[in-house]
Amino acid sequence: MGKALVIIYITVAVLLLLLISKSPKNNLQSHRHRHRRLKLRSNFTFSPPTLNHHEHHVAFDPLVVDIERKREDREWERMYFENHHPDLTRQHGSGAEAMAAESQPEWEDFMDAEDYVNDEERFNVTNRLVLLFPKIDVDPTDGFVTESELTRWNLGQTEKEVLHRTQRELEIHDKNKDGFLSFSEYEPPSWVKNSDNDPSGYKMGWWKEEHFNASDADGDGLLNVTEFNDFLHPADTKNPRLLSWLCKEEIRERDSDRDGKVSFKEFFHGLFDLVRNYDEEGHNSEQQSDDSREAPARKLFAQLDKDGDGFLSDAELLPIIGKLHPTEHYYAKQQADYIIQQ
Repeated sequence: MGKALVIIYITVAVLLLLLISKSPKNNLQSHRHRHRRLKLRSNFTFSPPTLNHHEHHVAFDPLVVDIERKREDREWERMYFENHHPDLTRQHGSGAEAMAAESQPEWEDFMDAEDYVNDEERFNVTNRLVLLFPKIDVDPTDGFVTESELTRWNLGQTEKEVLHRTQRELEIHDKNKDGFLSFSEYEPPSWVKNSDNDPSGYKMGWWKEEHFNASDADGDGLLNVTEFNDFLHPADTKNPRLLSWLCKEEIRERDSDRDGKVSFKEFFHGLFDLVRNYDEEGHNSEQQSDDSREAPARKLFAQLDKDGDGFLSDAELLPIIGKLHPTEHYYAKQQADYIIQQ
């Protein structure tokens, strides 16, 4: 019994250090994808998202998730009101401000998150970790938390939060309130509409009807919350049509000469380093010469080029699409690896 307690408290101490640390070491970071790390504070933002849908961080503790979610939902409501009713805000200043104020979090509801999680009396981090440990240590229950157990825990937390955000987005766009989304109901973010002059045009593909239709797994012309979640996070889908669409988008971005496929040169100078960063975390391809990278690049290219025509089609890109657009499982495992390493 005494040995088990020692193990638990050592683990608690390690996790505590991770929870309060600002950032992990850089040795597990790739140059494209930021490291998923444990956190206590929300970094919610309304700035335009990037094509990498893993920019947000999900809290480790479900209690902290609930606190952050309440605060974030209230802020979301306030910003939605201001963005969609600017005339009302200008014309009816005090009234509009009062309506917006109703969406603000009240101290009595859940207290200010930052003050709460840093108050030992109200939020005892050590006690929280002692309670969470047996919830993570489940396969098997042996007094140790393994990488796979941590990965499952992190992934479960992330999936719940992502689906919550998707549900909120669906409610905003669902004009007839039937619980489904048609393409005519969906309004791309304002920054998309203002980017029509983008010479690459790449980002805009993510908001076109082809993307919508590929996400519509049952082909009924409407997206339910699961299909809309795939629409927003295509890298995590199991829908083969949507994965095929994602490959086509990757071809469109990398195809600099616009011939509809990727040559070795386009592959070498755009995709190969992403694959290597996924397979070999911590290596720095920027410090390697082109000569040292060309041989392994040609080997991989030949493996993918099934018809041997010297080009990669969207179908031939499918085996590596998960490395070009890592899933939430990848980030959950990366986070678990960091904890185990520490």
